[in-house]
Amino acid sequence: MGEGEDHAGNLAGKSVSVSPLGTPPSSESLGTPVRLNARQRVMRWAFHRWFRLVRGMTMGVRAAVLDGQGRVFLVRHTYMPGWHLPGGGIEAGQCAREALEMELDEEGHIRLAGEPVLFGVYQNRHAAPRDHVLLYVVRHFVQERERLPDRELAQTGFFPLDALPAETTAATRRRLEEIAAGRVPPPHW
Repeated sequence: MGEGEDHAGNLAGKSVSVSPLGTPPSSESLGTPVRLNARQRVMRWAFHRWFRLVRGMTMGVRAAVLDGQGRVFLVRHTYMPGWHLPGGGIEAGQCAREALEMELDEEGHIRLAGEPVLFGVYQNRHAAPRDHVLLYVVRHFVQERERLPDRELAQTGFFPLDALPAETTAATRRRLEEIAAGRVPPPHW
């Protein structure tokens, strides 16, 4: 197949790398919190102070994009350590579905080919006291083309659920375990 392959095609499983800006991400075990370097802490602090000024509450979307081969699509950013589910903030005037579609396209060149399923709504106290995340499960999609590295994303790829990268964040692992087990999601990310 080629460009426009569906989720079972050969693009799944490829991972691309680029040297991240700043220091490389730290290794994280299942229960160990992610350690941010000084630059990352300052950037996170600045982003959240700005959001507090322009928004009363922040809300974002993330997606567990699962292919037919038992793999999940993950992203590794240049500005924070660890592997994460793709996603981002919901902008003013944007609905959650539009934000989800935009983030999947930007972070993985992934286009929905069916309805995403809302799995849970979480408060993300680690990001900010008023931050909330809507987590969707996406099983029907097309990856238009491979996502190449840039200033925002150092690496992307599909990974087997039972062989996630070592630096996969603890929260990402918990969300995937909840989905796989069909557990009711907890209130906090």
